Amino acid sequence: MDYIKAINDYKQLQGHSALQLRAVLFDMDGVLFDSMPFHADAWSKVMTDAGFNFTREDVYMNEGRTGADTINTASMAQFGKPATQELIDHLCKKKCKIFDTYPPTPRMQGSIELVQKVKACGLTPMIVTGSGTPTLLDRIQSNFPSLFDENHIISSFNVKRGKPYPDPYLLALERGGLKPNEAIVVENAPLGVTAGVAAGLFTVAVNTGLLKDEVLSNAGASLVYPAMQALCDDWEQLFSILK
Repeated sequence: MDYIKAINDYKQLQGHSALQLRAVLFDMDGVLFDSMPFHADAWSKVMTDAGFNFTREDVYMNEGRTGADTINTASMAQFGKPATQELIDHLCKKKCKIFDTYPPTPRMQGSIELVQKVKACGLTPMIVTGSGTPTLLDRIQSNFPSLFDENHIISSFNVKRGKPYPDPYLLALERGGLKPNEAIVVENAPLGVTAGVAAGLFTVAVNTGLLKDEVLSNAGASLVYPAMQALCDDWEQLFSILK
C-alpha cells in the first residue's frame, strides 16, 4: 500500500499540514464484532416480511444508518414516501427481537489485539456505531474489558442523524477533545466511510463484508484492508508512518 500518498492526499484534501494522532475511532459491527451476517439476516427478513425489496447486500450498503433511517430510506426508494413512526417502531423492535435470538457474536479476528496495540501506543480507542441495542455497553465491556471508556462510545442513542452524516464522528471528536487531524477512523461500511471523511478524518476501511473494495475506496477510504487481522498485522508500520 502507498501509505505516504494516502496521507498526503488526505492532508491536501482536508488542508492539514500534518497528522498528530491521539485517538482511533472504531466502528463496531463488522469491525470489532463479526456480527454483520446476523444483522443482514435479521434486517432482510424483517423488511421482506413488511413488503420491502431489501436484500442482504442492501443491508451492507445501508450499514451505519440508524434503524429509523434504514427504514425511511428503503420506504422513500420503493414507495416514494417516508415510513410512519408506527411502522418504524414496529420494525425496529422486531429486528432487535430476531437479532437477540442469535448466538452471541464473536469478536472480529484481530480486533482485540488491534485495540490493545492502539492503547499501547498511547492512543485513545473510541467506538462510533449506528447500533442502539440496550445490551451494547455490556457487550463491549465483556468482550473488550477495560479497553473502552463509556464516555468514548457513541451510539444511535446519542445522535439524531446517523451515518452517512458526520454527526456521530463529530460528537466523538467533541467528547475526546480532538481535532480532525488528531484521530483516524476504522470502518467497514461505505456510509461509515462517508461519515468519517465528511467529519474531516483520515479513514481506513476493512472489507469484512459482501461489497467490493472499490465501493469503500469510492466512498472516500484512504486505505482499504481485506480484514481486521490484516490491519492488526500492519499496525506498527502504519502507525510509524501516521505519526
